Amino acid sequence: MNIPYLYDAGVLIAIDNDDRRMWARHSLALEDGRDIHIPSVVVSQAWRDSRRQVRLGKFLAGCHVVPVGLETAKTAGVLCGKAGTSDIVDAAVATMAANLGTIIWTSDPNDIRTLIDAQDIKPAPVIRTV
Repeated sequence: MNIPYLYDAGVLIAIDNDDRRMWARHSLALEDGRDIHIPSVVVSQAWRDSRRQVRLGKFLAGCHVVPVGLETAKTAGVLCGKAGTSDIVDAAVATMAANLGTIIWTSDPNDIRTLIDAQDIKPAPVIRTV
């Protein structure tokens, strides 16, 4: 059984910048049959110009872009309050990772760790750095 991955905006930015290591990690994940999840608000954080981001658009087509619904949005807001943070997108990433049982790939491991710790989930989601 492969644990799914959940990507934050740092992954999308790395892909958009043609980061070879991130492309290799992603390709291996797909070869292993892993599901790849990306919260829709993460796409908003990284998307700027359809004409320039063709590579990123193709990349996203192979991922599950997950809408942030009302319950996830409320849970992420409460989580920000508990963790004493204000980045609602990171809180949505942490919330979805906990709900989906994913490994989180992020460029902000310290921020994500703070949010994961505030959830007090055992076992906590694994965090990997881009």
